[in-house]
Amino acid sequence: MATERLSMHKIREILRHKWHLGRRHRQVAAALGISAGCVGTTVSRAQQAGLDWEQVTKLSDEALQQRLYGLRTAEPCTARAAPDCPHIHAERKRPGVTLELLHAEYLAQYPDGYQYTQFCETYRRWLAHRKLSMRQVHYAGDKMFVDYSGKKPHLVDRNTGACIEVELFVAVLGASNYTFAQASPSQRGPDFIQSHVHAYEFFGGVPKVTVCDQLKSGVSLACRYEPAIQRTYEQMAQHYGTIVLPARPRHPRDKAKVEVAVQIAERWILARLRNETFFCIEELNLRIDELLEDLNGRPMRLYKASRRALFERLDRPALSLLPTERFVYCEWKTARVNIDYHVELNRIARDTIQKS
Repeated sequence: MATERLSMHKIREILRHKWHLGRRHRQVAAALGISAGCVGTTVSRAQQAGLDWEQVTKLSDEALQQRLYGLRTAEPCTARAAPDCPHIHAERKRPGVTLELLHAEYLAQYPDGYQYTQFCETYRRWLAHRKLSMRQVHYAGDKMFVDYSGKKPHLVDRNTGACIEVELFVAVLGASNYTFAQASPSQRGPDFIQSHVHAYEFFGGVPKVTVCDQLKSGVSLACRYEPAIQRTYEQMAQHYGTIVLPARPRHPRDKAKVEVAVQIAERWILARLRNETFFCIEELNLRIDELLEDLNGRPMRLYKASRRALFERLDRPALSLLPTERFVYCEWKTARVNIDYHVELNRIARDTIQKS
């Protein structure tokens, strides 16, 4: 490895210490924090150039550098085409795509490009500039992440003018970040299941895994290791050929994709609805669909492509086909047979019976 050239300031100091102050090599080296050999080399070079201390004080830095080292010749341009790291990162999410394959395609386009080792090192340096966290590699058609927004849209009652808060359901595909959002009356079972059905239909296919939070509508028994999936939710997953994988409690990074998608939906959908009034949820969802179309078509700075473009290239070909029939919501209840051979389904309040 070549030794770094000293600055002109330090070269002047070496010559001042030697020629003006008359100090020894080791004394100069200790004072300036350099090696004694470096001091000797600098002094020899100045002597060969026919310089003395009086001449050094009169020369500019450029002239002194030219006397000591000669004219700097322009090196031939050997710049190579840098690998497109965002493209590499997106392509690695596709099944069977490796860095070796991407390097071969890179060399086919740029025959004088980097060899495999430098190609990989360039990509790794690009990855190192990203925020450090648990690395999750998302493959095409593999996972859909779902969650509800903490900030809620609202409707206005036509008769009373009262504001009625509703929920915002958000789903996002891991590989392409293609996002679905929809308002629903609540987070209860029927609305929760219906939002999933609408998300699958919006994507036009079903991913292999659905990652959700451990809310009561989807998980009947919350647990870090073996959560119990709510029965209707499990049947819905079986109907669509997917697997429900609840994230660990209080581990938002397990579903970081949808955490970010919720923030984006709050900024680019809910924030743009702040001055608009809606009287029914159907009207609200029509407006959300318009804003969602704009959101998915907006180019992402990191990937230099829109969510829709990445979805068409990555996720859509890898999603499983939708079943021919939509899932029908059902509720399950464990009941005991009474002594009169009857089974209670829904308890009716005594006051209601008396009024009827």
